[in-house]
Amino acid sequence: MKIVNLEGYTTNPGDLSWEQFKQYGELVVYDRTKPEEIVERAKDADVLFINKSIITAELLDQMPKLKYVGLQSTGFNVIDCAAARERGITVSNIPAYSTNAVAQLVFAFILQITNKVTLHSDAVHQGEWTTCHDFCFWKAPLTELDGKVLGIIGFGSIGQRVSRIAQAFGMKVLVSTPHPQPERYPDVDFVPLDELFRMSDVITCHCPLTPQTENLINADAIALMKPSAILINTSRGPVVDDLALAEALNEGRLQAAGVDVLRTEPPQASNPLLHAKNCFITPHIAWAGYETRARLQRILEENLKAFLAGHPQNVVN
Repeated sequence: MKIVNLEGYTTNPGDLSWEQFKQYGELVVYDRTKPEEIVERAKDADVLFINKSIITAELLDQMPKLKYVGLQSTGFNVIDCAAARERGITVSNIPAYSTNAVAQLVFAFILQITNKVTLHSDAVHQGEWTTCHDFCFWKAPLTELDGKVLGIIGFGSIGQRVSRIAQAFGMKVLVSTPHPQPERYPDVDFVPLDELFRMSDVITCHCPLTPQTENLINADAIALMKPSAILINTSRGPVVDDLALAEALNEGRLQAAGVDVLRTEPPQASNPLLHAKNCFITPHIAWAGYETRARLQRILEENLKAFLAGHPQNVVN
């Protein structure tokens, strides 16, 4: 059996090992694969591991031996699942592996914006404390989270984890989801989306990317928000209208934003958020902690083992 990983580098840039996969067959790991290289590298594969490579029905037709695709991600929009099913190819993803890590980054953004850590650290290193007439100083307003309202869009495992952390900070939590469960989560308030936009001091997106959620955060939605509100997006880039958000930040109609995902990754130099005021951007790193990637790799192997044993798990097609 031949196992081909088209995109091994982001999962394992060198601090983990692929050795454990060799027990299942011949293993070939490529750091990165260009679209035009996919067929040549995967044409003889029985098992294919991918992350962001786009696998269409046309490409699947050129992989006659393929029986299993293991996604190194939760999202599975990169592969034509229906076409894979028609060809008898099982596709499995990695669900819920990054819940704690993503929630952690959400609050890294929130605390950076409310406590302005970088601003004040830079000021100290530039000598402003050593020349200060008082024992302390601050260069911009600082904000307590206690008593503030956090609005969560989407309430899967990550949204639920974010809710628990917010409550530990003393925040009130509002949730907008297509499937509210007030009897199961009595400590949060399920509200319509427009009410969440109006009432929240911080809004954080944890919804999947669907036709209904693309550009969910657009000019109309931002117009409902408080000018002092903070927007966080660690879900999918296209959930946010980049231009609408950039304009709101530059015009002072929104206090700040923290985003870990953009519409195109890597972003084009023309992306307006790259130059927007008070916009903190990280390069899709919420999932990238060592422990998180090790968990992903472990589930990737467990998924393969389950498939080979005849009872596949985490199947998305």
